[in-house]
Amino acid sequence: MSDVSPAGWPAFVHNDKGGRALARPRGDTPPLSALIDRRQMLLGAAALIATASIPRKASAAAAEKLFGFEELTAIATPQDRLPAGYARQIVIRWGDPIFAGASAFDVTGQTAENARRQFGYNNDYTAFIPLPVGSGGSDHGLLAVNHEYPLPQLMFPGLKAKDVAETIEAGQVDICMASCGVSLLEVRKAGDIWTVETSGRYNRRITADTPIRISGPAAGHDKLRTRDDPTGTSVLGTHDNCNGGMTPWGTILTCEEGSADFFSGHVDRHPDRAHMERNHYESSPYGRYGWSRFHERFDFDKHPNEPNRFEWVVEIDPFDPAAAPVKRTALGRFAHEGAHCALAADGRVVVYLGDDWEYEYCYRFVSDRPVDRADRAANRDLLDHGTLSVARFDANGSVVWLPLVWGRGPLTPANGFASQADVALYTRRAADLLGATPMDSPEGFEPDPATGDVFIALTGNPDRERHDLNPANPRPGNKHGHLLRLIPPRQDGAVDHTADRFDWRVFLLCGDPAKPADHASFHPETSTDGWFVEPDNIGFDPSGRLWVCSDGPGPRRMDGLWVMATDGPDAGLPRLFYTPPIQSECCSPAFTPDGKTMFLSIQHPSEHAEDIRSALTNWPDFEKGVPPRPALIAIRRLDGGVI
Repeated sequence: MSDVSPAGWPAFVHNDKGGRALARPRGDTPPLSALIDRRQMLLGAAALIATASIPRKASAAAAEKLFGFEELTAIATPQDRLPAGYARQIVIRWGDPIFAGASAFDVTGQTAENARRQFGYNNDYTAFIPLPVGSGGSDHGLLAVNHEYPLPQLMFPGLKAKDVAETIEAGQVDICMASCGVSLLEVRKAGDIWTVETSGRYNRRITADTPIRISGPAAGHDKLRTRDDPTGTSVLGTHDNCNGGMTPWGTILTCEEGSADFFSGHVDRHPDRAHMERNHYESSPYGRYGWSRFHERFDFDKHPNEPNRFEWVVEIDPFDPAAAPVKRTALGRFAHEGAHCALAADGRVVVYLGDDWEYEYCYRFVSDRPVDRADRAANRDLLDHGTLSVARFDANGSVVWLPLVWGRGPLTPANGFASQADVALYTRRAADLLGATPMDSPEGFEPDPATGDVFIALTGNPDRERHDLNPANPRPGNKHGHLLRLIPPRQDGAVDHTADRFDWRVFLLCGDPAKPADHASFHPETSTDGWFVEPDNIGFDPSGRLWVCSDGPGPRRMDGLWVMATDGPDAGLPRLFYTPPIQSECCSPAFTPDGKTMFLSIQHPSEHAEDIRSALTNWPDFEKGVPPRPALIAIRRLDGGVI
């Protein structure tokens, strides 16, 4: 097959889990690159925008004073690493109990029943919620943690990566399903040590089998109805829970980043083949994990609508363990990376959403009603009613938010949209028709709570061709990724997150500054250990600094956590603060309100090993017979100060 499709798209597109799917033409709207003809002009403009936002006078010594630590050397080791003067604690690992009386981890004695009462696998999104509710304290809280996907070959002795789907057993599949989803666990600090309160009233596990309500415009849609749920309003479970967010009223948003890997079937036989292909489903006899061999609903040959019940944002009330989670379909269906919220000046909630595949889009949801600060229960269904928009990045430095509203523009019955429910279900196709800007794998998408500016991490797009460049994605073969800065307008001094237009600029082009071909645009004082590639999760600490987790490993052959300022003389000068164990990724830095503890998820140590015996590390236990275990860590300064 040729490298480029007849429509000018590459033959294949990829995601961050190694998934590959045929590229599909995106409607009749010309790409934004039609506005700019010459690659040299495009790269020159991007570099100008990036460097204009980064003052040129700074020093490594000034950066060390600003951040208070000596930068690490960028190397991968079996252990994780921190700067001198800091300590890390393992708070909880895969398989550790989160309920009183739950079994301790035993690699040879795992059961699904035990797994439902233990911390799940491959933890990603992490949020710390102070307890008591509304206290703002930093010594007692509730942690909400996502569990993205299993790695059966590193969970069960004897399984191998090359044939997991064919050889995994029924009980092992059930354990994997029980190890996906979300963990909610109460934690308390005594002295310098955090402990899990297994008797905590809010402790909870949500898994791939938990009953979940479907709400919003797509609830009840014919294509969400199945034999087991003829109403199309209730589904079992959530999986592929990547990043997330927290609403102003204190609920958790967990994001289903994809679902294709969990299903089997023949796409060419599916009754809605174009829809399946547009959502990157490929034909597979067992899927990546073999779930359909023992749970028929994951075979879309037999249950063609079951995939449509996933790839949504799920809202969870962490303070009501009896309340069913809810899939909020008004926020659209695509590979949700995160769902980070901002409060608009008029009190409405705004949710920023990225679709984590090559050539996919950036979205924004604005609620119809303002948040009711006096009555938390009044916000229960706030996310069912509002406007989802998709971003078009113009060459003049404007972002235009294009409303995905049924009946407007091309979103009409003539183009296959019979209602807003269709727009929600077929979000990607609706965005195609509106002429949204195809991006280089949008991941972290987070407002700066201090300035209101919104930062987007784009992990990269090696498949981007020169002919389909656009100002917001200015490099062909973009292996290294970049960060954008969106600047909402101000109204009477307040940030207007609901505006139809923002300004934008390239904040950083990632890569090795010593290699001219990378076109990297870090601060000129960036050290040989300070530059990074493939930015993924991002987050702000209470001091307003930006923390960036990479998801490579790229040319570094390792991932890490970097920190930098976004304004002032040291803007764009990253420093390497933490490196996770080899072939692992650190995710979702979350801080206590006092800034003295950082919680960090460490997922998939030794991810590329064929089996447990060939693992390059068995972090964090380093005990014979114990496999590598994803874990949640807490980091602190030894002197008790702010990180």
